[in-house]
This record gives sequence, structure tokens and C-alpha cells, in this order.
Amino acid sequence: MTHPPHDATPHLPPHRHTSSPSYATYPWQPVPPAARAATAPRRTPPPRHPALGNHRDLRVLRTAYRRQRRVATLTALGYFTLFLILSGCAPSLMNSEVSGGLTTGLLLGLVQLPVMCLAIALYEFTARRRLDQLAARLRKLAELEANRDHRR
Repeated sequence: MTHPPHDATPHLPPHRHTSSPSYATYPWQPVPPAARAATAPRRTPPPRHPALGNHRDLRVLRTAYRRQRRVATLTALGYFTLFLILSGCAPSLMNSEVSGGLTTGLLLGLVQLPVMCLAIALYEFTARRRLDQLAARLRKLAELEANRDHRR
């Protein structure tokens, strides 16, 4: 039994040993020094003013938003998790009657909606009180920066 030569398969492109690809076949392959020098970006002088993205107030704003989201989320999810744990681990407590056929489990379930509303109200209150002022100051700074760059 003879096998056809490699070049005889019509669905495969011919294999060329004379040239190699001009790009790295795998991303972890090192770039040759000649190619690295050719693709190296030209060095530009640093800007006279720091970029807005590096501004301290922007980092403070991001941190404050992150903290605010965590507090609101953990408040709502923490209460719900406590409800689930009590339901699974303390069924006698959850089935105990508070008054007039109202059980502790049902009462805690009904209180979950006001807890969610409280978390939302707290989120909005702190956003209006602290974050909106900081965001407005950054917005004004960005407008001044844009006007300064436009005048050049």
C-alpha cells in the first residue's frame, strides 16, 4: 500500500520551508530584537499636566462608589442570608408564633422588603451627600482641562 505524497492532498495548502511567518505563532514566543526595535513606540515627552485619569479625586470617587455598593449589597444580602440560615438551622425558632398566627419566619420574611428599601435609601442618601459633589467637582475639572487643551 502506497501513500500519496504530502503535496498531493488538494484540501491542504502546500507547505513551504523557504519562509517563516513574520509574526509570532504563539503569544509567549519572544520577539526578536530586530523586530522589537522596529515596533518600539517613539518616546514622547510627558504631558505638562497629569492626566485626568490619574487624578487623586478620581481614585477617591471610585473607592467611595465601590464602598457604597459593597455596603448596600452586603446589607441586603446579609439580611437575606441570615433569613436562609435561620430557616435551615433553626426551624423551631422560625415556626414559633409571635402573635395571632404570625410566625417568626413570616415576620422576618415580611421585614425583608423594608430592609431592601432601607439599603436603597441609604445608597441614594450617601450618593447625594458625598459622591455627587465629588463627581461634579471632577466634571468641572475635566471641562477646564478640555478647554485648556483646546486653546493650545
